[in-house]
Amino acid sequence: MDLKLREDDLAFQREVREFLDRHWPEDVREARRNTGRFEETKGESPEVRRFFDALNERGWAVPNWPSEWGGTDWTPTQKYIWDKETARAECPQLSAFGARMLAPVLYTWGTDEQKERFLPAIREQKMIWCQGYSEPGAGSDLAALGTRAVRDGDDFVVNGTKIWTTGAHVADWMFCLVRTSTEGKRQEGISFLLIDMTTPGITVNPIHLLGGIHSVNEVELKDVRVPVANLVGEENRGWTYAKGLLTHERTGIAGVARSEVALERLKAIAARTAVDGGSLWDDADFRRRVIELEIDLEALAMTELRVLSQVEQGGAPGPESSILKIRGTEISQALQVMQIEVFGYYGMPYPDQTLIDNEGPVGEAYAHAAMQAMLYGRAATIFGGSNEIQKNIISKAVLGL
Repeated sequence: MDLKLREDDLAFQREVREFLDRHWPEDVREARRNTGRFEETKGESPEVRRFFDALNERGWAVPNWPSEWGGTDWTPTQKYIWDKETARAECPQLSAFGARMLAPVLYTWGTDEQKERFLPAIREQKMIWCQGYSEPGAGSDLAALGTRAVRDGDDFVVNGTKIWTTGAHVADWMFCLVRTSTEGKRQEGISFLLIDMTTPGITVNPIHLLGGIHSVNEVELKDVRVPVANLVGEENRGWTYAKGLLTHERTGIAGVARSEVALERLKAIAARTAVDGGSLWDDADFRRRVIELEIDLEALAMTELRVLSQVEQGGAPGPESSILKIRGTEISQALQVMQIEVFGYYGMPYPDQTLIDNEGPVGEAYAHAAMQAMLYGRAATIFGGSNEIQKNIISKAVLGL
């Protein structure tokens, strides 16, 4: 999208670029650009740690938070510029589970003690979180969850199993939905707990995805004692908090800025990929498909700006987040498939990143992580609430069906 920027926004864009050039230089970007980054890992490289520290020193680590907890007073356009520039520079992101999902729940419904304890550590990327929502029998139908939390003095005793828990093997804490009552509607008996992952009784079992990626896990909880002080908000009101969290998660999953960068990269590579005496970009059918994606992405970017504007005026992401999630993940998947098409067999040999590390890559560096990205991206239309469920939300909340 060719967004017409005012002079003050252009000045802000220059300021952002100067900051990124200084704290996330081109040589670091290039290395990150050509490496698969789909597994959760414990700790960061020195370059990443320095970048996060620079963000916090500048006060730019969590732009969407309230200013009292380190957020900025940026306009929606400035936030759009920040997202686009950091995506273009392949910058590392704060863990989404803490910074984008849990934090809004804490600063909206958490106690003063919870805010003081957790928000600074999340902002500084010194506490990693995972999300305990889905279960073997409750995913898209999240209200069917069966993990129980029974009050015992000053503790809850938690028993149950969570699944598809991204990053549980490296997380310090988990925010978890548990059933504290079986009375009334299913949604009315759910509570929101914060659980220290070092607590006795927690077992994390790895689940390996396509391409050998270890990102998600099964988490077993057996007689896990959680202090009542770790209850967020009111008991049996967790469904309300979970819905608020999911709107922020789905907005982030859309990944508009990342897809814009990927699209520009795809066009540039197609223009220098030789085919039948010309380039792949000369192929009318291929060019048509890319332009159709570009149009879809521009429409999605405008929707994202509307959501940002709504949040800026004191609102919260609504059903628009479901629209962003659906179209954002569909566009991302289409781009990943087209990357494989452009890269040809250079994008095919190494779906497992460890093979690249052990044997060395074949062909152009930019193609090395393409297959891993495509395989990992197959789950994008499922996690964060499947796209089918998002369509139900839109039909009810927007269309009134």
